[in-house]
Amino acid sequence: MRGLLVLAALLVAVFCKETFEGHQVLRITAKDEVEIRLLKDLFDQEHLQLDFWMEPGGVSLPIDIRVPFSSLQDVKAFLGYHEIHYEVMIQDLQELLDKEQREMMRSRAFQPSTTDDYDYTNYHTLSEINSFIDMLVQENPKLVSKIVIGQSYEGRPLNVLKFSTGDTKRPGIWIDTGIHAREWITPASGTWFAKKIVTDYGRDPALTAILDKFDIFLELVTNPDGYEYTHTSNRMWRKTRRINSGSSCIGVDPNRNWGTGFGGAGSSGNPCFGTYRGPSPYSEPEVNSIVKFTKSHGNLKAFLTIHSYSQMMLYPYGDTDVPCVDEAELDALASKAAMDLESLYGTKYTYGSTFNTIYQASGVTTDWAYDEGIKYSYTFELRDTGRYGFILPADQIIPTAQETWLALMAIMEHTMNNPY
Repeated sequence: MRGLLVLAALLVAVFCKETFEGHQVLRITAKDEVEIRLLKDLFDQEHLQLDFWMEPGGVSLPIDIRVPFSSLQDVKAFLGYHEIHYEVMIQDLQELLDKEQREMMRSRAFQPSTTDDYDYTNYHTLSEINSFIDMLVQENPKLVSKIVIGQSYEGRPLNVLKFSTGDTKRPGIWIDTGIHAREWITPASGTWFAKKIVTDYGRDPALTAILDKFDIFLELVTNPDGYEYTHTSNRMWRKTRRINSGSSCIGVDPNRNWGTGFGGAGSSGNPCFGTYRGPSPYSEPEVNSIVKFTKSHGNLKAFLTIHSYSQMMLYPYGDTDVPCVDEAELDALASKAAMDLESLYGTKYTYGSTFNTIYQASGVTTDWAYDEGIKYSYTFELRDTGRYGFILPADQIIPTAQETWLALMAIMEHTMNNPY
């Protein structure tokens, strides 16, 4: 009976969601600046309702874009007329979403009572992740605690797991996942990280050494309003759920809302765009709570923010091509972390500054963290490189988490061994 009730509730939720029948994800590759300018003109046409999955960067860098069925003919005609190369990465988005939903339904019929029973092989709702947090704390009271650093725009708690073996305030390492709502692989990986920490402490010498000197702070769902919305209404939602004064368009991109470079190129002043930066720096409580926590802590040594997709490891800066002071060290460490990650399943990552590796982006997390004096500040872009994009199949959750953990460990060990 319980299974039937769960299934009925899920079916109701599914039928209330926005659907994406016939939507395609196109990969467009511009060969020169002329084509880039043409594409920018196309992308500025709001009536087409185009959704960037991979934003425009430089010449020859792929641009992935979701095109609604109603706009496909116009977009393909434009690309064909100007002889701009494209390929179809996803033929029908809704087919992938339906498969994802069926897998979640099967998983949801069983409710775990411990974190050992939690299904790390599947995606989970916000309430399920919050239950996982509470179970993990209850099971490991000497190692884990929950800190609420603030509330989201819609009033949800901003929960942070603190892993600590000491009573006094110690240097810290920050990790956040789920800042962009539709990037489900990141909180899914984050829950695996959390379980890995409590399992390996006292068994893995490297992790034990880190936790004997540092505290680790892990925010699993940094944008809870947006994440909840992806489960109840629109799987493709990216932003927060702020109501924007004077606009019918909702939400702010929380990774364009930070103070460093705020308002510059690589962000948008249009509330209807996915990279809308918001009315002012730190306007989003989800962002401002992290800022306040970081400043009050005063001794964070690494700041790692986990996104998807494109298999990249990025360090400051994003708003300028001027290299940061510590670029040589950050690049060498990224190389080491990428090699460690690749050693498990052969997954290849590129790395470098955000500006030079992926695209110009202003007001982003790691630029702010670095300017706050947190040298080891990195953005991860997890699997894949575009075959599935944000709809990464659930059978890739654990492999993604496992390989990413190796890179995180490389950065955390380096942070521990190189105090500054």
